Amino acid sequence: MQETLTDQYLKTLSLHRIRDSYRQEAENAAKTNIGYQDYLQRLLEIEILSKIERSINRKMQIAGFPQIKRLEEFDFSYQPQINEKLIRELASLSFLEEAKNVLFVGAPGVGKTHLATALGVKAVQARKRVSFFTAEQLTVLLASAEVSGNLNKTLSNLSRVDLIIIDELGYLALTKQTAKLFFQLISKRYESGSIIITTNKPFEEWGEVFNDDIVAAAVLDRLLHHSYPFLINGKSFRLKDIIKNN
Repeated sequence: MQETLTDQYLKTLSLHRIRDSYRQEAENAAKTNIGYQDYLQRLLEIEILSKIERSINRKMQIAGFPQIKRLEEFDFSYQPQINEKLIRELASLSFLEEAKNVLFVGAPGVGKTHLATALGVKAVQARKRVSFFTAEQLTVLLASAEVSGNLNKTLSNLSRVDLIIIDELGYLALTKQTAKLFFQLISKRYESGSIIITTNKPFEEWGEVFNDDIVAAAVLDRLLHHSYPFLINGKSFRLKDIIKNN
């Protein structure tokens, strides 16, 4: 189809969705006797929805989720001790406005990462900035920033993210130095930004995780002050899948 002057104007203004759809929408408007104002409103709505979708897709990529997990896919009937009502309330994202933290504590396979990711996905869909790290990835990032002299800049950048998710805390013990760097991040976000943590270690064992009882206590004090802790003692979803497949 030959490019018109209208096409060129829309291209110059980067109104790509309107450019792709204005002819079809004009035909629809003519068939249904829609007025000029309603036709224009429909085109603007199409463009806005397209921009929102692109923004969400970019934020989803930047977040760094290893897999996309959604709350609608979580089987609460398999983990009945989890407070489903509270989880769904958290999905409204009010905890972000209140700078509260969420901690999922439990054995491997009980759904901690699924729930953490699902809340992160909800945040991205609300056009919030989210960063997902394993605890190892995060400590490597902080240690590298310290060596290169960019620690303050890195902490400042992380402090501006709406939600940080730290997965698998406790699978590997931190060194005393990385434990201190971890504490600096927690302190930076204390009462100003939300964190979700998943861990296989009960709180009383965090001294071993951080290789320092004092640092562990300081981290816990800040994380738990404004938080929603979930202690999950249920069965492994991985075991459920193995049983089902056999």
